[in-house]
Amino acid sequence: MTLKTILAKSLAFTATLLVAGTACAADSYPQRPINLITPTAPGGTVDIVARIMAEKLAPALGQPMIVNNKPGAGGVVGTQALLREPADGYSILFTGNSNQLIVPWVYKDAKFDPIEDFMPIAAVGVVPNVLCVNAEFPAQNLKEFVALVKANPGKYSYASSGSGTLNHLLGEMLKSRGKLELQHVPYRGVAPAMADVLGNQVPIVFASLPSAVENVKSGKLRALAVSSESRDPLLPDVPTLNEEIPGVTGDLWVAFYAAKGTPQAAVDRLYAAIESVLADPDTAARFQKLGVSMLHDGPAELAKRQQAEFQQWKEVVAAANAQAE
Repeated sequence: MTLKTILAKSLAFTATLLVAGTACAADSYPQRPINLITPTAPGGTVDIVARIMAEKLAPALGQPMIVNNKPGAGGVVGTQALLREPADGYSILFTGNSNQLIVPWVYKDAKFDPIEDFMPIAAVGVVPNVLCVNAEFPAQNLKEFVALVKANPGKYSYASSGSGTLNHLLGEMLKSRGKLELQHVPYRGVAPAMADVLGNQVPIVFASLPSAVENVKSGKLRALAVSSESRDPLLPDVPTLNEEIPGVTGDLWVAFYAAKGTPQAAVDRLYAAIESVLADPDTAARFQKLGVSMLHDGPAELAKRQQAEFQQWKEVVAAANAQAE
C-alpha cells in the first residue's frame, strides 16, 4: 500500500468519524429542559407565540421547554440575559424584530449586536400592529381620528410596550408623516399598556394583533387601522394606516435565536423540531385564530431577513429621533 493510499484512507476515516460524531451529538441533544427566554412581558405576541411553540416543541424534542419572561428596556434585559448563559443550546431566545433589530439603534447601552452575537434558528410568524382606542374615544374611524388629533395638538397620548419597540416607532411614524402631535407613554410590555387603555388612563395604543384582537372583538377596544401593507383577514373592515397616511407600515415577526458558539448540531435539531411543529395542523389553526401568518424561514433565510431590516430600522430610528437611556 502506497503512502498516498494510506493518507487517503486515513482522511476518509477521519471524515467518517466527524460525521458520526455530529450525528451522535444531534441525536443526543437535548438531554435536559430548555430555557426559552423571551425579552417581553406576558400577554404580547412574542409571549403568546412562544408559549404555543414551547408547548408543541416539548414532545418533539423529548424535553420540556420552559418560557422565561425577562422584560425591560424594550427587550435589552432579556436579550442580554441570553448572552450571559452558556452557548450550549439549553438557553435560547424567542424574540421579535422589534426587540432584536430596533432596540440596538435606540438604546445606547443595549450591548448586543443582532448580527454578530446570535445564530439564527428560525422565524415562525408575522403579524401587523393595530392602532386601537378605548371604546369611549370620540373618533369612530381613522379619518375621524386624524381630524380629532389635528384639531387638538398635544392633547392625546398613546401607549406602547416600551421605548424603541415597533409600536413606539409606528406611533412616531404616524406623528411625523401625518403631522400629528401625540404624547408617547412607554410601558414595560403590551399587557400593562393595554390595561391602562382599557381603563381609559391612556386613550390610544399600538398593539400587535394577537394581543389586541379579543378586546377588539368584545368591543372593549376600537380598532382604527392595521400597520400591514394590506388589510388583515381577521379584521377585514379595518383599514390600513397606509390608506390614510402613506408610508406608515411595519409588521412584527417572531423568531428563535441561539447565542453565537452554540453547537451546530443543536441548532439543526431545534430547526428540525420547529419545522415539524409548524407542519402540525393544530399549530396552523392556533396561529390563524390569533392572526399570525406562518413563516418558514430557516437559519439562512432568517439571517438574510434580519440583515436587510437592521439597516432599514436605523434610518427610521434616526428620523424619529427615538433615543432612550
